[in-house]
Amino acid sequence: MGKIIAIANQKGGVGKTTTTVNLAAALGVLEKKVLLIDADPQANATSGLGVDVEDIAIGSYQLLEHTKEAAECVVGTNSPNVDLIPAHIDLVAIEIELVDQDRREYMLKEALAGIKHSYDYILIDCAPSLGLLTLNALTAADSVIIPIQCEYFALEGLGKLLNTVKSVQRIHNPDLDIEGMLLTMYDSRLRLSNQVVEEVRKHFGDMVFETIIQRNVRLSEAPSYGESIIKYDASSKGAANYLNMAHELLQKNPQTV
Repeated sequence: MGKIIAIANQKGGVGKTTTTVNLAAALGVLEKKVLLIDADPQANATSGLGVDVEDIAIGSYQLLEHTKEAAECVVGTNSPNVDLIPAHIDLVAIEIELVDQDRREYMLKEALAGIKHSYDYILIDCAPSLGLLTLNALTAADSVIIPIQCEYFALEGLGKLLNTVKSVQRIHNPDLDIEGMLLTMYDSRLRLSNQVVEEVRKHFGDMVFETIIQRNVRLSEAPSYGESIIKYDASSKGAANYLNMAHELLQKNPQTV
């Protein structure tokens, strides 16, 4: 049975999509069968895995609307062992369209029931908001990874996200765990980066992944080539960071090793 992990933070630009794409690719290289669900209307995870957004006819919009089965929404990618349910700009409309539906928070959970057993990991790239899309992802997920950038205002809004997680646990998904907080965009030369690491570790202790994702030019370049960092430059610091992160995730989840 696959483990469903949402990668969420309502702040934009914290490394959610970078983490989702590259963690998926790293798990794939480690011979895990992975499905990435792009639940962000910006569709950056879709293009980041080399799939042309303009060619998308079926994807996460149809999945959430229940007009297609999950298996019909899946496309292959250029990353070994990684499948994708792509996003399209149409997804913007989903929040309005679902608002009158019964059990609107459970649409994704119900849609994935038939496909969950086919993968070791299902990763959901969430939109930078705490709207209905993210709520669906958290209701469907077994756990959530929260990327936190090592910059000023890093902890701003984190309380709001943790309150959302608590209310999802209380109302929709009592089994939702916090898989961990992931420090991203770390620059060892900056005092601020080191202060943020110190502060987050002091506040959250064991909830923080040991792996820290460092600022890396190759990591920023890879999406423009439609490739994960593993495919684009396997010898880069970014690739090493995400492979370490994947190993750490597998150690935390021995049942999927």
